[in-house]
Amino acid sequence: MAKPRELRRRIKSVQSTRKITKTMELVATSKLKRAQDRVVAARPYAAALAEVIGDLYAPELAERFPLLRQPGGKSRRVALVVITANRGLCGAFNANLIREARRRIEQLESEGAGVDLHLIGKKGITYFKFAKRPAASQRTDIGDKPTPSHAAEVVGPLMTQFESGALDAVEVVFAQFKSAVVEGGRGRQTTSSSPPPTRSSNNSCRSTCAIRCTGRSWKPRRRSSARSGRR
Repeated sequence: MAKPRELRRRIKSVQSTRKITKTMELVATSKLKRAQDRVVAARPYAAALAEVIGDLYAPELAERFPLLRQPGGKSRRVALVVITANRGLCGAFNANLIREARRRIEQLESEGAGVDLHLIGKKGITYFKFAKRPAASQRTDIGDKPTPSHAAEVVGPLMTQFESGALDAVEVVFAQFKSAVVEGGRGRQTTSSSPPPTRSSNNSCRSTCAIRCTGRSWKPRRRSSARSGRR
């Protein structure tokens, strides 16, 4: 049986650990709130930019600007950009991204397309190195605060290859934030802008282009009080 002095020492140690973990929790909550605010603030800009790019599409412009071209038939060569984190301890964040990347690679290769893998983040690089999957490029210097210059360095070579016809499509696998407990991997094709869909029907618009139109906004009905009408 432990002596009273030993028990007091253990209790003090547990209390000290509790203070440290509480401080870490507060810091993590603050960082999460700032990151969440940045994501929510960037969504309207991304949606408006996708709409502008979609409205720019026209067959005559595609002849003058190669970035607007629509490759005919199936894609022969696809660049897949996989964005993961440099660190772990974030639940299924990296696992969901890697799972989505594997699913997309298998789908493209089953259709007869070649896949050039471009990896951003240590977790993705480590996994595909373990899986003995060669990567066309890899980067670990971007971190959780990317800048426009980082984006330009990543997409610059891909745009050049797409303009020359070496690539038929460029796709990005990234994390789509939904809530603090739900965040799944998602793939999106970034090249080959599609013509704007007709806006006569919200349902057809939603099924044609989920980025440009979200359908009708939902507003909750005001419930009448249970005592309404009673005096």
